[in-house]
Amino acid sequence: MASDGRSTGEGVTRSVARGTGRRTAGRKGGRPDDEAYRDLAAELRDEVAGDVRFDEYSQVLYATDGSVYGARPAGVVLPESVADVQAAVRVAAEHDVPVLPRGAGSSLAGQAVGPGCVVLDCSKHLDSVLEIDPEDRRARIQPGVVQDDLDAALEPHGLKFAPDPASSNRATVGGGVGNNSTGAHSVRYGITDAYTEELRVVLADGSLLHTREVVLDSEEWDRIVGRDDREADLYRTVRGLVEGHAEEIERRYPTLKRSVSGYNLHKVVYRTEDGERVINLSKLFVGAEGTLGVVVEAELSLVTRPEETALACYCFRDLVSAMEAVPPALDCDASAVELMDDEVFRLARESSQYADYAEPIPEDCAAALMLEFDGEVHDDLRVAVDGATERFVDAGDAYHVVEAFTPESQDRLWKLRKAAIPLLMSLPGDPKPYPFIEDASVPPEELAAYVTEFEEVLDDHDTSAAYFAHAGAGTLHIRPILNLKDGDGIETMRSITDAVTDLVLDHGGAFSGEHGDGLARTEFNPKMYGPDLWGAFRELKTAFDPNWLMNPGKVVFRDGGADSDTRGTRPDMRDHLRYGPEYASLEESTTLDFSEEGGFSELVELCNGCGTCRQTGSEVMCPTYRATDEELLTTRGRANLLRAAISGDLPEDELYTDRFQRQVLDLCVGCKGCASDCPTGVDLAKLKAEAKHRYHEREGTSLRSRLFADIDRLAAWGSRLAPVANAAPTLPGARPLLERLLGIAADRSLPTFADESLETWFDRRGSRVDPGDADHRVLLFPDTFSNYVEPAVGKATVRVLEACGVHVAMAPDAAPSGRAAYSNGFLDLARERAEHNRETLAPLVADGWSVVCPEPADATMFQDEYADLLGADRVAPLAANCYSAMEFISVHGVVDGVGFDTGNRRLTYHGHCNQQALGREHHAARVLEAVGFAVDELDSTCCGMAGSFGYETEHFELSKAIGSILFDQVDASPGDAVVAPGASCRTQLGDRAGEESPRHPVQVLASALPPDAE
Repeated sequence: MASDGRSTGEGVTRSVARGTGRRTAGRKGGRPDDEAYRDLAAELRDEVAGDVRFDEYSQVLYATDGSVYGARPAGVVLPESVADVQAAVRVAAEHDVPVLPRGAGSSLAGQAVGPGCVVLDCSKHLDSVLEIDPEDRRARIQPGVVQDDLDAALEPHGLKFAPDPASSNRATVGGGVGNNSTGAHSVRYGITDAYTEELRVVLADGSLLHTREVVLDSEEWDRIVGRDDREADLYRTVRGLVEGHAEEIERRYPTLKRSVSGYNLHKVVYRTEDGERVINLSKLFVGAEGTLGVVVEAELSLVTRPEETALACYCFRDLVSAMEAVPPALDCDASAVELMDDEVFRLARESSQYADYAEPIPEDCAAALMLEFDGEVHDDLRVAVDGATERFVDAGDAYHVVEAFTPESQDRLWKLRKAAIPLLMSLPGDPKPYPFIEDASVPPEELAAYVTEFEEVLDDHDTSAAYFAHAGAGTLHIRPILNLKDGDGIETMRSITDAVTDLVLDHGGAFSGEHGDGLARTEFNPKMYGPDLWGAFRELKTAFDPNWLMNPGKVVFRDGGADSDTRGTRPDMRDHLRYGPEYASLEESTTLDFSEEGGFSELVELCNGCGTCRQTGSEVMCPTYRATDEELLTTRGRANLLRAAISGDLPEDELYTDRFQRQVLDLCVGCKGCASDCPTGVDLAKLKAEAKHRYHEREGTSLRSRLFADIDRLAAWGSRLAPVANAAPTLPGARPLLERLLGIAADRSLPTFADESLETWFDRRGSRVDPGDADHRVLLFPDTFSNYVEPAVGKATVRVLEACGVHVAMAPDAAPSGRAAYSNGFLDLARERAEHNRETLAPLVADGWSVVCPEPADATMFQDEYADLLGADRVAPLAANCYSAMEFISVHGVVDGVGFDTGNRRLTYHGHCNQQALGREHHAARVLEAVGFAVDELDSTCCGMAGSFGYETEHFELSKAIGSILFDQVDASPGDAVVAPGASCRTQLGDRAGEESPRHPVQVLASALPPDAE
């Protein structure tokens, strides 16, 4: 591909990784036989009220999680009730098909990957907080509730769920229970099993089991075991296994704060604070990864939220010194002790998203320990930090400390720490720091020696690794850098794992301290627990799941003799890899420049499945998922299907089918939130534009698509014929006819055209500031909306800039920016317009002019997409000197000294999603505040209008659903009026119950100018 993004030929190259053959997800041989599951799917649809999906897209969507693994399930069930779960498990058992319960699918060891399984996705419907009991500090929840949503519900009571995985903004609590999850604060709070008090679990035969504390040999115990049923058998079996293997349990289970390998036989029988000896099967299901049953309800114990915290980040000159400092750090009563290494800092500095967070860290820092202190443990946080600093810095171990006492400064350090995984996984090329032995845990006092020996293992295998994680608990996320598309790389992974598991045992550790067993580590569990406990694990599994149908191949396995490799023989961590040596993808010549990403395929493959696009907070991405809770409408879902389409895992030419276009690409609103919020930077808007362009070239285009792509031409004629053009849609029957012929939603208001364009007005009016008297010269870019539909925005821009002493001229001979053409996949037209504007405006920019766009979507076109269309080097000066209206005012500070009359008003500000993706949306709010307005800046995402998307009949309801998220934020805002710079946003907000459209922020500034400003 040429460096400027132009195609160099018509050929297609195939990127193939070669090596020894193993089962991989990306091959046709990995597809389940649809015919074999037809009767199962039909019976499930009869028995289950929720959705039952056995189509090929659903199989692909649920074939991967956040790990290196991939294998197609038979199908997916989205249960709406406990009865649905029971029915699904029972029907699957009757058909001898395995069942796999799944939350957000963010697991890192392959727990949520199961070939030929029926996946139970409880995150869509079984996602409620059922009850909160603040006095007893308990919460009762369904498994699909996202942890951050649970904590938000608990916050008014001053409570929280203690385990805090980094994925808490999308990970479900049910998944956390299945995985025995934890997070940065495990040194203080421990892990999930300590807070799981009661469960309701659907067993392998579809029956329901209620687990809770039962006093051994009490009347309740006698009543349970006196019955002749499954519950009695399970209680008797578990007690017998625990008591019969007491010595081996004492000897084999490591004494760590975090150990989640195998089954929790060491925690299921214990003494309460009252001294009673109890059995609680809940502890057994925690960390069982769905292999014993499906959790459908959980009662959790809670902790209070510290009112104050402080962070101190201590910098060391080498990694081993940082490890040696961990035990003293624990002596300081820190609530968290986290590690980051120099590779994390290097990548952060090179990332536009995280560079600011790494700024306080010295360039020569090899490793850093971050200690958190909280007010529930320390009366004086200043004293606590000073004491730790004296211990580390003054003693010569650490040489620099970064202190953070405010919530804002602490948040920046935590974001840097949580950025470790996404930063590492964004490394270019096929070699990546993959998770497979990344969370082995050893006693903290063993860390320094363990790391030294781990380094020797890496040297022996001629590779390196990145280090980060929960050092205070002895858990290091060490990720060796390997190429898993290569057979030798896969064998190296297996060899490293074998060596490191030996090393972990030598240091009294556990193979997993956080991320569980899954497909990555289950085969090594016999090494850790020995033959006696391994036999107990198999007996336990058989008691709960006689036919071994519950998420088989995880935690435990049978040593052969079964007729299915997924349910019998020893699993192999090299099987069912997402890529593997047979993986191949088509890398076609592209119209856009993908050289920075390494190619179209490389950008698709950057999606590691972590599921950040499923987050339920107010971040930019992914608005379609937030409105629907549909996996297909996440960035991950679209990337998975794109990868399947270009690798042969979907039928040949699937990318060019109407099905793929409608279900995968057309429902992406192009907000570009993924480009900034996706941890690895999967830019779906760019991928969509390229894929749509290919589709148009091959299959042709519709009249509506061509009209929207060239909307400037239509708007120009609408303005010339304004009275007639505006009246025509109001005629009886006109809107239904327009919907029927062109698919333009009848219930969406259409723009009305101005009879005098902005360009005509400016030609008549002229500039009012002499260029010789001005510090800045601006070329006003007449975007389609400001020129033909709402010239008032352009006029307000001129008035404000001139009031600030800026000389304004109209951009000469400007073509449309190409935004509409780009968004609709008409890349030849977009490039033609980009090239015209570059040739016309770049010489003027070189002469000192700036380009200002009233419409932010057009500004970001210059700032971002022109580089993809024409090559970054060719457009760099133009991109650097192009601004949205409020951005220019903010960057150049031109409002200083202008006397605005704000009237003490409070404004609600909604920024444009494309600007948010580029980190530029804040400028308008800063300007409004600078001149005296009080501003409530919404942390909002795409409004759902997205250019032409909200006008299209088939997308109208989804557009409104996305808009409702914004509407709720507006309703909760104390502002007197809403302002929004985006034309689409103003349309969406104005269409809400026929309300008056908000104004552009520059119009608000213009209305506040002093009377003599004109």
